[in-house]
Amino acid sequence: MKRYCQTLDLYDDKELIAAYVEEHAHVWEEVKAGIREVGILDMQIYIHGNRLFMIMDTTDEFDMERDYARLATLPRQAEWEAHMAKYQKAAPGQAANEKWKLMERIFKL
Repeated sequence: MKRYCQTLDLYDDKELIAAYVEEHAHVWEEVKAGIREVGILDMQIYIHGNRLFMIMDTTDEFDMERDYARLATLPRQAEWEAHMAKYQKAAPGQAANEKWKLMERIFKL
């Protein structure tokens, strides 16, 4: 299994942040199915202020570039990304792998 940790900032607006959190309580079923289909076994998003931290556990075969690109073509994924864009501090039209910045592990116990 592979693990990826990524970060993304939201606009620093309490109402937008609350709405973003609420949206993630009801992620569309097609989006969750697509995430699983490309080899993501577990995905968790944490929040502190307007900073997001995502942990993804994937299959050993998962390739970030190839499989994120494939994910973008699956049902409702592009619609979900466009829907979430109003909350995220990112350039318009960026794909998920461009918005979410891969983090480098600097410590492991």
